[in-house]
Amino acid sequence: MFKQFIDKQKNALVVAGDQAYFFLSFCRNIFRGGFEWNEFIRQCFLIGYRSCGIVAVTGFILGFVLTLQSLPTLQDFGAENYVPSMVSISVIREIGPVITSLICAGKIASGIGAELGSMNVTEQIDAMEVSGANPMQYLVVTRILAATLVIPLLTCVADALAFLGGYFGTNISGSMNLSLYMSKSFSALVFADLFPSVIKTLVFGFIIGFVGCYKGFNSNKGTESVGAAANSAVVTSSIWIIIIDAIAVQITSAFVYN
Repeated sequence: MFKQFIDKQKNALVVAGDQAYFFLSFCRNIFRGGFEWNEFIRQCFLIGYRSCGIVAVTGFILGFVLTLQSLPTLQDFGAENYVPSMVSISVIREIGPVITSLICAGKIASGIGAELGSMNVTEQIDAMEVSGANPMQYLVVTRILAATLVIPLLTCVADALAFLGGYFGTNISGSMNLSLYMSKSFSALVFADLFPSVIKTLVFGFIIGFVGCYKGFNSNKGTESVGAAANSAVVTSSIWIIIIDAIAVQITSAFVYN
């Protein structure tokens, strides 16, 4: 029993060391000459294009449902005019970044993990090293930086569609023109709402790209490891997103909103 516990702790330390070494390799290759700009732009397009549809639909439904769920309660207090403000603050501060990042974790992290895992299984990564190419710079750096850049942009798309969904939800049982709704939504927001959200989405994007690349790049040999790498990338990145969001909420509540 005690020996099994020690073995688990040793394995955890080995994994942590591998992740730290992988992170340091990523940092070194960012500033190494010959950055793969074409691959970076291609990854930005693929990550954003393939995820934009589901993010847009989710954002619209998010604002729509949040409005429908909030209206009856606020109408009881005669505060239905505060629905746009409530929706905008909730979406910008918390719901938009977290939900969008979790969706992207399932879409992007799994795709990166499966892609790099299949390349590892078919020894394409080894072939790149033998031919003198730098797989860390070409495969890992470009994908992590692309995810870090694109996730905040996808969050902006989800937030904008959430505002539009909230507008349609408001007009199901009432009447408010679009300019008034948007004016009420944006008037409730301040810089202290936007800045932490942007920082969080950057961190979430990095986590999604890093975990997906790490799981795929270090997958075991064998076809079954491709699915395991994709599944592990989704689970691990989602857990880290939730943990970091909980920490970020405590920090912003203590230093920003007070």
